[in-house]
Formats: sequence, C-alpha cells, structure tokens
Amino acid sequence: MNNSAKMDQIEVLRVKLEVLRQEHRDLDTAIGALHENPTADMLTLKRLKRQKLMLKDRIVALEDRILPDIIA
Repeated sequence: MNNSAKMDQIEVLRVKLEVLRQEHRDLDTAIGALHENPTADMLTLKRLKRQKLMLKDRIVALEDRILPDIIA
C-alpha cells in the first residue's frame, strides 16, 4: 500500500471517528435528559447506556488504528 492510499484510509478512519464521537455525545445528552425525568423508562436508560459503552469501545479501537502504540 502506497503512502497516498494509506493517508486516504487514515482520513476515512478520522471521519468515522468523528461520527462516532458525535453519536456518543448525542447519547450522553439523551441519557442526561432521561435522568432528569422522574418517570423515565429505566429499560430505555439501560439500553442507551449500553449503547454508549459500545460506542466508546469502537471509538477506542479506531483511535488505536489511527495512532497505534509504539513500544520504544
């Protein structure tokens, strides 16, 4: 793979990463709103929290692909 193709792939990963981060922020906002509602559905709240955790795992995985650990 040449440098140009590798750079294009990294740019695609960066865009995907930003989309996932935005989804994570949106879920955080939704969870916060549900917490403020005393009649909130606890099952929905649990599902949103689980989805947020899964997004966080995907974010970390993408970050690792973009900037891999280099053991010196």
